[in-house]
Amino acid sequence: STSQNINLGPSGNPHAKPTDFDFLKVIGKGSFGKVLLAKRKLDGKYYAVKVLQKKIVLNRKEQKHIMAERNVLLKNVKHPFLVGLHYSFQTTEKLYFVLDFVNGGELFFHLQRERSFPEHRARFYAAEIASALGYLHSINIVYRDLKPENILLDSLGHVVLTDFGLCKEGIASSDTTATFCGTPEYLAPEVIKKQPYDNTVDWWCLGAVLYEMLYGLPPFYCRDVAEMYENILHKPLVLRPGISLTAWSILEELLQKDRQSRLGAREDFLEIQKHPFFESVSWTDLLQKKIPPPFNPNVVGPDDIGNFDAVFTEEMVPYSVCVSSDYSIVNASVLEADDAFVGFSYAPP
Repeated sequence: STSQNINLGPSGNPHAKPTDFDFLKVIGKGSFGKVLLAKRKLDGKYYAVKVLQKKIVLNRKEQKHIMAERNVLLKNVKHPFLVGLHYSFQTTEKLYFVLDFVNGGELFFHLQRERSFPEHRARFYAAEIASALGYLHSINIVYRDLKPENILLDSLGHVVLTDFGLCKEGIASSDTTATFCGTPEYLAPEVIKKQPYDNTVDWWCLGAVLYEMLYGLPPFYCRDVAEMYENILHKPLVLRPGISLTAWSILEELLQKDRQSRLGAREDFLEIQKHPFFESVSWTDLLQKKIPPPFNPNVVGPDDIGNFDAVFTEEMVPYSVCVSSDYSIVNASVLEADDAFVGFSYAPP
């Protein structure tokens, strides 16, 4: 058994345990585990609890995928537009990360309903995303994984970047859900070519997000993924009319195939801030959340999950997540729960 203790860094809470929570709903599913809506028994507060399988985290092949995510979680980063980690804990088989519950829905859930956003709204989101990326770069983290389902809105309509992996991976394969996430991710040319990448990969992704917000489809989009990769690598960027000149120019500068000539290649976030597209943005006010969001997600309260995709929220929480007592009972119920948590056991402290 992989009862290896993992160093959770400053956020580790040795006293916390799964039974501190009532696990209510599955709100996300990724390749490493699930994200559950949980209510802490102590104070009735809602949290998003990300549960990862240790054996997958410790598996060497997966290390590099998960390291970026763990760095972000373990460095306990604090920024207005990044999801907050309250604390983490572990059982013999699993890691639990207790995160803010962000309930305004995926940005792309809203984009899908409206096809595309007006420029002022796209600019607001792009600016908040850019400041989160700029902050991560300042503490030597390349986010790399900016993809539609990682961009959430909070209850007021501000951007929150997460690493929830809220993609409906392995839940349903019907076409409607397959397109829900847009592209698999906004892959920069250097990532497709498996070349080394640096901060500039995030500015490519910012360009891809902005493009999709303005046009309703990702750049170089093609239903055939192989063809889309080919387009990303070789096809010149084509911008349709209907956007302002400054939007046009920032898209051209962010979506440069050669990372050295990309906007941000020299002075990183500073270059983004100085671009005429963002001229109207006061970055200080933005950071202090003084700029009223252009859209209100209309959530009723902290436990409102109306903005989450029904496919997730109807899924039952696996019994194995919530049990922390008798091993034999756990194993019996695991056989009944067909989910990603097989073999869960909790060794009481």
